[in-house]
Amino acid sequence: MTRLFGGDSSEAISSKSEVLSKATDASVITPLNPGKFSSIRSIPVLDAPRYFTKEEADALKAESKQKTEDARHTKKAYKAMSAVEVADAKVHKAHRGYEVAVATNELTKKQADFKLAKKLHGLRPGYARLGVGLEKAESKATERIEAIKAKLLGGSAE
Repeated sequence: MTRLFGGDSSEAISSKSEVLSKATDASVITPLNPGKFSSIRSIPVLDAPRYFTKEEADALKAESKQKTEDARHTKKAYKAMSAVEVADAKVHKAHRGYEVAVATNELTKKQADFKLAKKLHGLRPGYARLGVGLEKAESKATERIEAIKAKLLGGSAE
């Protein structure tokens, strides 16, 4: 059917489908690119029980306060980054909507052009008849002029 209607081959359509389903960025998480499943670990995991000194405990408490504050800032940053992604998606979607409108309206314009062209081609026989009628009128006028010349010049037409 694609050949009948001037479309691409099924291989070309499959190729376009692959391009369409490709992620907008190589690092975007998709079912075919699930990401790294990495995590964050600020301190090592202890594999056995142990005692801590006062200095170690104080240092860990200070680290804990800093990490808690950093986590609050990080959470804010991730929320802002998510909002940017949502805005990007809205812009992307709006742009695709615009492209749909352009493509749809281009088809409407081309249909109007083809309708006009078809109508103009339909008028060609009428113009041809006008041309034939004009040629006949010119021929008759030329004949009359020649007849008048012949009468005026006494039968000798130059």
